Amino acid sequence: MSETLSLLNESLLTMLQSETFVLLNTVDAETGGPTSTAISWIYAVSPSVVRLAVDHRSRLVNNMKVNPLVTVTVFGDGTVHAINGHAVVRQDPLLDVPFKMCCFDIEIEAVRNALFYGAQLDSAPRYAKVYDQRAADKLDGQVFAAMKKA
Repeated sequence: MSETLSLLNESLLTMLQSETFVLLNTVDAETGGPTSTAISWIYAVSPSVVRLAVDHRSRLVNNMKVNPLVTVTVFGDGTVHAINGHAVVRQDPLLDVPFKMCCFDIEIEAVRNALFYGAQLDSAPRYAKVYDQRAADKLDGQVFAAMKKA
């Protein structure tokens, strides 16, 4: 059994202060079942709060407004971290971005190692943006700047 923490450790805090691939797990507002979606617009505000931005066209916005219980799954430091908490609307709509987004703060309740016993990740998952890199960099810059100001 791994130790459960109530705050991000220094390594996770640093990792989540730059662009990071995570899975956001929510409760579907229509079915009541679990959902999991890959996102990269996430930022650690402090050891106790993680902020994320979601396009309003996504079901995630309504999911978190109806049921704020979430888990953020982070791959790194040789393991899989599960960050459990409550999502609270921080800013809706998120200002200074080119389309309608909602910004949420996740108030962290627990952080635990979610990798099965005796295993270690050799590497974290990697992804490539397959559309206009310049446009992607510009949008990412706008979204992260707006999230930090929210």
